[in-house]
Parts: sequence; C-alpha cells; structure tokens
Amino acid sequence: MEDIFSTLNAINVNEYTETKDTGKCKLTYLSWSWAWQEFRKRCPDASYEIERFDGKPYLEDEFGIMVFTKVTTNNQTYEMWLPVMDGSNNAMKKEPYSYTTKYGKEVTVSAATMFDINKTIMRCLVKNLAMFGLGLYIYAGEDLPEDAKIEEAKKKEPIGDFRAKALENQLKEWGIRTEYVFLMLKSTVNTLSAVTEEQMSWINKYHEKIKSSQDEYDAKKGEGNEKTTVTE
Repeated sequence: MEDIFSTLNAINVNEYTETKDTGKCKLTYLSWSWAWQEFRKRCPDASYEIERFDGKPYLEDEFGIMVFTKVTTNNQTYEMWLPVMDGSNNAMKKEPYSYTTKYGKEVTVSAATMFDINKTIMRCLVKNLAMFGLGLYIYAGEDLPEDAKIEEAKKKEPIGDFRAKALENQLKEWGIRTEYVFLMLKSTVNTLSAVTEEQMSWINKYHEKIKSSQDEYDAKKGEGNEKTTVTE
C-alpha cells in the first residue's frame, strides 16, 4: 500500500484542477472524472461507496448537510466526509438562512438543492482519493507534489563545467555563437557552465526551430532549381 501511496502522491494533477475565489479564500478543485480514471489505472480493484441514511445519500440536521464516501483498494478502506457548501463556502441547510459577518454585513445562504448535494458527493470522493495520495498536496496548500518540486528544482541547477564543454562544441557544430545564446537568455548567465537544465531545453528547442526553417528553405530552393525536361 505504501508503494501505491508514493505513486499516487507523485502525480502532478495541476492540469486537471480549477481554482475558485470564494471571497474568503481561493479553493482548488480537481476533476472527479479524471481523478477516478487515474486512480483506477493504478488501482484496478478500487471501488467506492456513497453512504446512505434512510436511503438518502446525505445526513441532515440543524447544523447543515453532510455527505460521506468510502474508497477501498488493496484491502484498505478510507472514508471521507464533506459539508454541502455554497459558492462562498458557507454551510448550506434544507432552508435558507441568514447570518451577520464580523463587519456587520448580513449574508443570506440559499437552501441546498439536490444539485448542490450531488456536486458535494463528487468533491467528497476526490478528497477521499487524496487519502490514498492522489492530489493530496492540494489540501496541504501546496502548488506541486514533492517529486514535482524536486524536478522543478533540478531544472534551475547549472549544468556545470563538464557539460558546458560539450555544449560549447555542440554550439560550434550548429553554428550558433555563445554570445548570441547569452543575449537570448537575457544576460541571466555569462558562462556556459552557469546555463541551467531549463535553459538547455530552450537552447535545444531554438536549434530545432532554426534547423526546421533551414530545411524548409533548402527544400523550396531546391524546387526552384529543378530543370524541366521537354520531350518532343
């Protein structure tokens, strides 16, 4: 189970999230369909359960409405719960109600609908999957999972003297002057050994772009030089 957690916890889910500003804070939501798909890919035996109370998929009392889910995989079950909330993160109830903020403003919270409950159930499921590692860093307020942070940090590291020599030879072969590279990198570095992994990627892409343009030019030039043979 530890290996499954490590695998899921290392996945960068940022591409499949949506951030919403509630006015109180910024909340990040992960697509439930994508989350379940990726979870099942790595845990094919996974199943989930929406808890019911007298046949209803929610528990309601004077404090609000709560939903509960359970996810099981590899003989391990985690459960999660989540209150039904409006767009401002206020707990919703069966009937509308009002409250006064600390600034003296009166706020009315609409009554919950089945749409609100359904939406909360799916968010609860996503939060449940986070207990197994998938997107867990979102709930910790982090931007990237730990492994992704390490990879991002590596991109900022300089390539060093040994690889700088290889880069110098490569630039000569490509016909690109080192001074031009420094200029294009906006003077963030002044020696090849200080070039970062991220900048190396940019240099390679730049070369591919030049090569593609040159190949296209040569092809067109060749077409223009073709001789036309006339047969009688």
